Amino acid sequence: MSTGPTDARPMQVRVADEIRLKIETGAYRPGDQLPTLDDIAADNLVSLAVARKAIDLLKQQGLVITMQGKGTFVRERPSARRHGIDRYAKSRWRAGRAILTAEAESQGHTAGQLLRELAETPAPAAVAERFKIPVGTPVWVRRRTTLVDDRPNQLADSYFELGVVKGTQIQEEDTGPGGSYARLEEAGYELDEITEEWSVRMPTGPESAALRLPAGTPVVDLARTTYDTAGRPVEVMLAVIAGDMVQMSYRFKIPD
Repeated sequence: MSTGPTDARPMQVRVADEIRLKIETGAYRPGDQLPTLDDIAADNLVSLAVARKAIDLLKQQGLVITMQGKGTFVRERPSARRHGIDRYAKSRWRAGRAILTAEAESQGHTAGQLLRELAETPAPAAVAERFKIPVGTPVWVRRRTTLVDDRPNQLADSYFELGVVKGTQIQEEDTGPGGSYARLEEAGYELDEITEEWSVRMPTGPESAALRLPAGTPVVDLARTTYDTAGRPVEVMLAVIAGDMVQMSYRFKIPD
């Protein structure tokens, strides 16, 4: 382990940084087993307790996983699905392709979703604010868990005002070709504008379990509001996305 005379890092941090550098430079590749705690302690001239704390730090950072009875391994990093403006292209869902499926396939992934709930529900504050309605107003919700390459990557809850979706397939399990966006346009709401708001945080216990998140993995909160040509918000989606499976990529004109 290389240290300088003025290195103020705690010993467990120094050891963790040395191992992380080897992971980042490819000396330890995804799936490789790390040396035992005894070997790490001996190689770095530290105690077993310090070596254990170093591995705990790497686990918290999502870089390694420990398998009981087998050892510690460099974590396999899942392929991220890029989120960009082009995923909302009208040509896709007007042609009957779901947004998630089209975007995933264009990046070499497979995608699917599981419907968790389809129901009338009181509007939570974040939804009411965007619809400009009182909190608790009955709205329609479609709660889904989306999967990329068979791993859950997103908990997505789409909300609609009841009058907008009444009598449409949005209230059914299968929304049909093109999904909810296509059904909104069939109902007379020509889609025109979307806003997205992103924030990052650590997950709750249930979110970690639902998304199968390794320790130390954050989630991304996405609030998406879709407007029609009259400026009316017709859908609000609140999503929790696995932080290790998402990459934001946008290209746009710089405003004057």
